[in-house]
Amino acid sequence: MKKLHLLLLLSLFAVTFSVQSQKMTNNDLEKIIYVIADSIRGDTGNWQFMIKDRILVCITDEKNNRMRIMSPIIEQKKLAYVDMLKLMEANFHTALDVKYAISDDLLWSVFIHPLKELEKEEVLSAINQVYAAAITYGTTYSSTSLSFPDKKVEEEKEKKKKI
Repeated sequence: MKKLHLLLLLSLFAVTFSVQSQKMTNNDLEKIIYVIADSIRGDTGNWQFMIKDRILVCITDEKNNRMRIMSPIIEQKKLAYVDMLKLMEANFHTALDVKYAISDDLLWSVFIHPLKELEKEEVLSAINQVYAAAITYGTTYSSTSLSFPDKKVEEEKEKKKKI
């Protein structure tokens, strides 16, 4: 009987936890964007908004529990091979929660995540990172000041110390 009671308590905890952690809706997301954006337009689940002089897009799919926040950067045909390599390295080291991706012949900075599981702080961080990755294209290719260690960069730092 104790095992059954414990099992019921664990099940109740799991249900309570999953309900609490699944809370972001299109309405919540729109309110967050509305507060931080310089301007916003679009319909529920498909917004375009401006932060400074950069356009960002947020698209959601509530049925399939998905969302994207993204910003167009440059036409794909204008990308040099060396830039493509830098983008791939950035996806590993400096882009963190966002990625550089190509779609519809454009390079984008994009954050992709399940919608319901998002927290307000994650949305704010995602918007900041998408914006930062877009504006640092061509320079640091980074979404924050953090980065995962890069063996090449570390070796270059060591060489400079020895000189």
